[in-house]
Amino acid sequence: MSDRPVRWGILATGSIARTFVEDLQTMPDAEVVAVGSRTQAAADEFAQRHQIPRAYGDWASLAADEQVDVVYVATPHAAHYEAAKLCLTAGRAVLCEKPVTLSRQAAAELVALAREAGVFFMEAMWTRCNPVIRRVAERLADGAIGEVTAVHADFGLPGPVPPEHRLRDPALGGGALLDLGIYPLTLAHLVLGTPATISAQASLTPEGVDQQTGLLLGYDSGAIAALTCGFIGGTRIGGSITGRHGRIELEPLFFRPERAVLHPTGGGSPEPIEAPLVGNGYVPQAAEVHRCLRAGLTESPLVPHETTLAMMSIMDTVRQQIGVAYPGEPAATDPVVPRQRSGSPAPAAAPDADAAG
Repeated sequence: MSDRPVRWGILATGSIARTFVEDLQTMPDAEVVAVGSRTQAAADEFAQRHQIPRAYGDWASLAADEQVDVVYVATPHAAHYEAAKLCLTAGRAVLCEKPVTLSRQAAAELVALAREAGVFFMEAMWTRCNPVIRRVAERLADGAIGEVTAVHADFGLPGPVPPEHRLRDPALGGGALLDLGIYPLTLAHLVLGTPATISAQASLTPEGVDQQTGLLLGYDSGAIAALTCGFIGGTRIGGSITGRHGRIELEPLFFRPERAVLHPTGGGSPEPIEAPLVGNGYVPQAAEVHRCLRAGLTESPLVPHETTLAMMSIMDTVRQQIGVAYPGEPAATDPVVPRQRSGSPAPAAAPDADAAG
């Protein structure tokens, strides 16, 4: 691939797929060559709109296309596992939208499959590829604010979300946690790693998914992370990282920021950390995929498999505490589900490397 563009296939035709393709088409070393959907009509419409040469009315045909180097999976959450497994089994590299699956067990199966096949596989967590976030991580590693003592982040949408929306549909992996809460959790994990304890509280929709969730994470260092997500009230969508010698404020939208400010303790001059947003914000993520493929890597050091599995473990623990289960899973609560669920601190579920292959 060093002497030609990376050839992308797009699996699904929704809004995220559209914005991702728009960003790919700004990159001189990327080429979108195929799209797959559950219906030929949807694939044809998407291909025509974005000038994509090949359109398939089923996922298997896209996965079998040997002229595709990597497939971007942009289906609703509940279909990620099926779509990614199909592509990995066919030998296609995969960038799969977050959350990569609905549970750690399913994520571990995909990681094991990718490792066994020697095929590149990465969760599409653009936050970890964002230039400002990467620079913030460097400044933290330099000790710019000393030992980190706290992380705060919120991601709340104003709503209202109608009952038929995917965010409220258990069959589609609905709920605030997996769709929105994964971003505050990503920030906390990036800075502090896997927590020692997790305490969660949530309010649920009549359908049984969380409409608002609060998390308090504790770490062996004594640090804490206070995180919220929801779709019943708009929040700032900001984040902050506090250390013994200063703090870093991530300006909205913290999950793909264009600017952060380091405020040293003691009245020193604030240090801006800035990088303009390119396109819709997906370019750095796609560029990381290109870099890994050209280097012959099967996972990204920016979004490694073990990080993906650790995040899924944390979200599994939170769902158990707040009483959210998806179709096919054991019931997380008694048959009568109260509208409020709270959990006392529980040990975080540790990543199981053996289960990942």
